[in-house]
Amino acid sequence: MTDADTTMAGADWHAWQESWDRQQEWYMPDREERFRIMLDMVEALVGPAPRVLDLACGTGSITARLLARFPEATSTGVDLDPALLAIAEGTFAGDERVALVTADLKDPGWPAKLPHATYDAVLTATALHWLHREPLAALYGQVAGLVRDGGVFMNADHMIDETTPRINAAERAQRHARMEQAKRDGALDWAEWWQLAAKDPVLAEPTARRFEIYGEHADGDTPSPAWHARVLRDQGFGEVRPVWCSPSDTLLLALK
Repeated sequence: MTDADTTMAGADWHAWQESWDRQQEWYMPDREERFRIMLDMVEALVGPAPRVLDLACGTGSITARLLARFPEATSTGVDLDPALLAIAEGTFAGDERVALVTADLKDPGWPAKLPHATYDAVLTATALHWLHREPLAALYGQVAGLVRDGGVFMNADHMIDETTPRINAAERAQRHARMEQAKRDGALDWAEWWQLAAKDPVLAEPTARRFEIYGEHADGDTPSPAWHARVLRDQGFGEVRPVWCSPSDTLLLALK
C-alpha cells in the first residue's frame, strides 16, 4: 500500500459526506424531501431492488439514500469531478452494490464506460443545470437509450419558468435573504467548502484537478419544467410530469 493509499484509507469519509450535505442544504433546505419523493417513485414504478444509474453522482448522495432505503438495490455512479468521486470512492469502498465510473457526460461515448447496457432507473439531482440546452437535449437522448422499457428517469434541479418574472424575483430575494442569515449562523457556501477541500491532505490534489476541469463554476441553462418535459418526450419517453416542486426547483419524472 502506498502512502497515498494509506492517507485515503485513513480519511473520515463520513465527515466529508456530512459536510457536503450541509453545504448543499444551505442552497436547498428541502433537499431531503426531494430525495424522499424520488425514492418513493422508484419504488412505485420499478420496485425495491432496482438497478440504478446515479447520473452526475458527485459524492454519491443519491446512492447513499438509495441503499439505505433499498438494501437490495445496486448503483452505478458516474461523474467527472475527481474530488467528489474521491469522497464517493472512500464512502462506498468494499460495497459490491456500488460501481463508480469517471466519465464526461458531454462526451458522446460515455455510456460505453458503464457496466450495464440498461437500467431500471436513472436518477440525478442538482447537476444538469451545468449544461446548456443543446448538450442537455443530447444527454437526454442518451439517457433514453439507457432506461429499460417501463423504467424511469428523474431529474431534480433548478427549472425556471421565464413567464413569471415577478414571482421569480420575489422568491429569489426571499431565498437569498434566508441563505445570508444561515451564513451568519455559520453555514458554509460552495466556495468556502471547496477552500476547505483544497487544504485537506487527502482532497487537495483531486480538488486542484477538479478546478482545472471545471473552473470556478459552469454556468449552464435552467429551462422550465415544460421545456424538459417536451425534450424528454421527443427523445422517447412516454409519460413525463413533475412529481415534486419547490418555489425554485422541480423533480421531473419521465417513464419509458
